[in-house]
Amino acid sequence: MNNALNRRRFITSLTQVLGTSVLMNTPLLSQAQVPATSHAPLTVGQVMALILKSISGAPFPKTVDTLKSGSESQRVTGIVSTMFATAEVIEKTAAAGANFIIAHEPTFYNHLDETDWLKGNEVLRYKQDLLNKHGIAVWRFHDYWHSHRPDGIAKGMLSRLQWESYSDAGNPLLLTMPSTPLQQLIGHVKQKLDIKLVRVIGDTNQACRRVLLLPGASGGRNQIRAIADANPDVVLCGESSEWETPEYVRDARRQGQKLSLVVLGHIMSEAAGMEWLVTWLQPQVPGIRVSYVPSGNPFTYV
Repeated sequence: MNNALNRRRFITSLTQVLGTSVLMNTPLLSQAQVPATSHAPLTVGQVMALILKSISGAPFPKTVDTLKSGSESQRVTGIVSTMFATAEVIEKTAAAGANFIIAHEPTFYNHLDETDWLKGNEVLRYKQDLLNKHGIAVWRFHDYWHSHRPDGIAKGMLSRLQWESYSDAGNPLLLTMPSTPLQQLIGHVKQKLDIKLVRVIGDTNQACRRVLLLPGASGGRNQIRAIADANPDVVLCGESSEWETPEYVRDARRQGQKLSLVVLGHIMSEAAGMEWLVTWLQPQVPGIRVSYVPSGNPFTYV
């Protein structure tokens, strides 16, 4: 999300920029007990409680990671992981016989999923009716997944890029790799993350060894601080306001720094982390199918 206010905590000097948290009250999940028999039917609340057991400090007193539809008491028939619970993802979830969507980003078009400002809106009503029709619960999984060790989004991205061996143990998103032309590095990232188009500030012939990954959108201040601390050759970010990090990089290059910026797009920079959630969660919920349904990039390029 673009809003980086009140981030719960910084993970490290680099992983602090993985996501943002404008906070709100969390539902009372502590009362949901996971059945002693792992194959017993699970409710939405029990799956949530099971996941939170693996995250230090959870449940958080304030978080955007709340239920957006459905109830904790409903029995889970299948779980879908995705970036956005789009109308298409909802329909595919229902067609697969699943009724629980775990989404990384908001469902109702703003960070807090507030709907008062959309009262009477036809698009909001359409989506809510679709969720109610199919009896689907939607839980946002943003703050908790970034707070998992390892950060779930970072882990999925590094795994998909096959760059885990280059990662710094202290700062997982700072990579030191064999000298690679920026153009070649961009090609690899586009192919592995299924990105059609990127935006670049810099020299595509530049040799890169130090690569800073900043998936998602953490805000210009966090991005710029991370760049100053890491001194990378290139930054691969999800998105950034044009008046913030891109202008910093432009001035840094004018100053004489060999620094490039590649803007990947928010969704596709983090999607691999939600796909990795399937691998992580499936063994913990035997008898329930967990699958990944991509929400995809909504843009075409003309």
